[in-house]
Amino acid sequence: MKVYLIGVGMGNPDTLTLGGKRAIEESELLIGAPRLLEDFEAPALGKLPLVRSAEIAEALHSSGAETAAVLLSGDVGFYSGAKNLYELLTDCEVETIPGISAVVYFCAKLRTTWQDAFLVSAHGRAHNGVGEIQRHAKTFLLTGGDTKAEDICKGLRDRSLDEVKITVGERLSYPDERIVTGTAAELAEQTFADLSVMLAENPRPLCWPFSGPGIPDEAFLRDKTPMTKEEVRALSISKLRLQPHHVLWDVGAGTGSVSVEGAFAVPAGLVFAVEHKPEAVELIFRNKEQFGVSNLQVIPGSAPEVLEALPPPDRVFVGGSSGRLEEILLAALCKNAKARVVVNAITLETVGEAVRCFTKLGLINVDIAQVNVAKARQAGAYHLMTAQNPVYVLSGEGRGAL
Repeated sequence: MKVYLIGVGMGNPDTLTLGGKRAIEESELLIGAPRLLEDFEAPALGKLPLVRSAEIAEALHSSGAETAAVLLSGDVGFYSGAKNLYELLTDCEVETIPGISAVVYFCAKLRTTWQDAFLVSAHGRAHNGVGEIQRHAKTFLLTGGDTKAEDICKGLRDRSLDEVKITVGERLSYPDERIVTGTAAELAEQTFADLSVMLAENPRPLCWPFSGPGIPDEAFLRDKTPMTKEEVRALSISKLRLQPHHVLWDVGAGTGSVSVEGAFAVPAGLVFAVEHKPEAVELIFRNKEQFGVSNLQVIPGSAPEVLEALPPPDRVFVGGSSGRLEEILLAALCKNAKARVVVNAITLETVGEAVRCFTKLGLINVDIAQVNVAKARQAGAYHLMTAQNPVYVLSGEGRGAL
């Protein structure tokens, strides 16, 4: 049995290739979504309105057809059902015919390139559309189902990315095609059709100012608020083992130096800087603005009380606990029993308390490092090394069950 997998473009027959048209004319049976079938005459064995890959494969095998065509929207290589059908049709002769994808059509309409766009499907699958827009200059998104175009715009607005330029396309290629452009804030209040597409242009995508952690101390606004210094901060960020999509809690954030570095390390994620001192809270806000880290949210208040309202953390950094370390770690592990934790300690008493908490809470892969840093200072024609306070960096992970 020969099966054509045909990308039919946007749905309007004008976006179907000549090769696809010939394959449809040769086929005894047509299968596809109802809107894709409606523009074609029924062949000898008719038309079957099916979408699920397993149902399509079963229908093909039981049809008795020698030649059949499966019509797939857009292109067969762009978030297409063709991927699953390949595995279900290994006993058939399969010929794939590409089509015009939504991203190609939409960018052509907008007179812009698509090779430099990051491609995301927010339709019927796990995604982090807002996070990807946050870290890319140009992002193309398929929307629909539980996530519509306006939902993405609202998410951008909530992360203070109001001015990101958004273009939304509805009913592409059809006579009632509609394309709307505005800021995320403007389009958040509109309503768009299901299965719309979006192009987001972010003039200030989030990326490291350097190739890795270690922003110079003097780059931060500090006043008299304690700050995790550059060398210790670089090691602490390394021990957190952050991934781009992670949620990081920075508890006892001080000036927000770890929060800022963490925000660059999780460009598609979120950082929550928790601090109870008003003067330090103000500094975090100022450092957030200075570095432009839109994924950093400042949480004024005392831990663990304010932690209850935060989303589950993938990683937790504790720079200051005000003697409530066990309660803070317990709050984090109750939300994510596999969270990775890094604690900085200066006094031996804090080290002892951290070790006790790690043991009591059953953390695994525990590591303790002592960092001794000396910095040069000039004395006339000479340079002398001045030792800073040694800092202990403790790290560990939850077992997965408390």
